[in-house]
Amino acid sequence: MRHSMINEPDGGPGPVVLDAHGVLADPELAAEFAESTHRILADLVGAGAALGWVDPPGRDEVAELVERVLAAATSGNGALRAAYAGRTLIGLGYWLRHTRPTSRPHADLEKLAVAATAHRRGTGRTLTTALIADARAAGIEVLTLDARADNAHALRLYRSLGFREYGRLPDFVAIGERRWDKVFYMLDFRAEPSGATASDAGPVAEHA
Repeated sequence: MRHSMINEPDGGPGPVVLDAHGVLADPELAAEFAESTHRILADLVGAGAALGWVDPPGRDEVAELVERVLAAATSGNGALRAAYAGRTLIGLGYWLRHTRPTSRPHADLEKLAVAATAHRRGTGRTLTTALIADARAAGIEVLTLDARADNAHALRLYRSLGFREYGRLPDFVAIGERRWDKVFYMLDFRAEPSGATASDAGPVAEHA
């Protein structure tokens, strides 16, 4: 756990990235986590980010989401990563195991969100790399995700870390009269050579 490092001042060499146990081990961070997550998600969705909501989510909805993700992460059914600058949450991401019994060896990277104030600093890459490492350590066979096709920065990041597109639904995502393709990516750990790590991927431009 790295929760003992959370007192690093803002402006350090990079964010401190905690897992679910690290967040919960710090009572102050744990108490503020749902509200801090809501702030990031609501601000991003309000600015038009493609995170699955048309309107910014409410506090209660985000609190229920956080509770579900933390429970999954601490029981081995998911993984959470949270990035902090000092003691301020600046980004988070998580994956959850698929719920169908026949899909339990696999997991879905459901959310990756970085506060607007921390964009273009590589925080998204740091979080995703940690989540991929968590999936490997948990024995996940295939890590999937879906995204809106115009989310070019995120898709470029995922490709650089080994994800590949395996499907697309044309004009599937709807906001009012606007339509976008929904694309599906996968990272198949079964196809990797023994000892492969996320750092084996090539460079990528930093993004949120």
